Amino acid sequence: MTNTISRQVLPTPEALRPWVAGIESVSVDAEHHEAYIQLPDATTKMVFRVGQDGRRSTLVVGPRTRASYHRGERFASCFEMRLAPGTTRPLLGVPAVDLAGRAMPLGDLPGDTARRLATELGKLDPEEAVAHLSEVLPGRLAADRSRTDLVRAGVDAMSIRTGRLPGPVGDVARELAVSERQLRSLFAEGVGLSPKHYARIDRVHSVLARADDVPWAQLAVASGYYDQAHMTSDFRTLMGVPPRSYFSGRLPDPQPCRLAARR
Repeated sequence: MTNTISRQVLPTPEALRPWVAGIESVSVDAEHHEAYIQLPDATTKMVFRVGQDGRRSTLVVGPRTRASYHRGERFASCFEMRLAPGTTRPLLGVPAVDLAGRAMPLGDLPGDTARRLATELGKLDPEEAVAHLSEVLPGRLAADRSRTDLVRAGVDAMSIRTGRLPGPVGDVARELAVSERQLRSLFAEGVGLSPKHYARIDRVHSVLARADDVPWAQLAVASGYYDQAHMTSDFRTLMGVPPRSYFSGRLPDPQPCRLAARR
């Protein structure tokens, strides 16, 4: 029997919206045997998991600069909470760049807030964890709104939007009235990646979302690449295989999933 992992986007409680960009429920009804893909991801996530043995764990997963391919895991269910840009340090006590390419138990982070949250969440089901955070975060934490707003404006400016492609980093910095150095610092602390690498991941996600509907050459231009060759090269770097191989199912060999230390 072959089992598949199912994902469901859940509503984000109003109280969490300053901190959380989205919540997904991920579940599997038995041992999962299929290989699965973790796409490049420019966000930091808190992951609340319940294993098939009933054990609970709360993980922090930092931005992933490249795709990874894994063998199936054994878990019953989990919630993935995507942190909004600029909230990693006030919530977890570390800049997002310190988490890039890493996954670790929440309680292993050095900050008092992270350790306290790990203790509070350790015995809760994922659904209960979301409700608990909705109660405690608004009164417990206060982000630097001006800096957070600037990070989010930078992320928006470096993202592909309908009818608009992001400009060079220098142009975005001038648009935000900061220097290029300040913009890189904002992204390192609030996103965990450089503005250029964030834009590369965003372009690849554009290709993944639209590949079924748009010819390759047209898709390359619409996603901000110079041409199809540029798209193919960048896609291969981040995804491990060129677009034609990926979409035809010719993927790298899957590896065991594990908690990752800094590369």
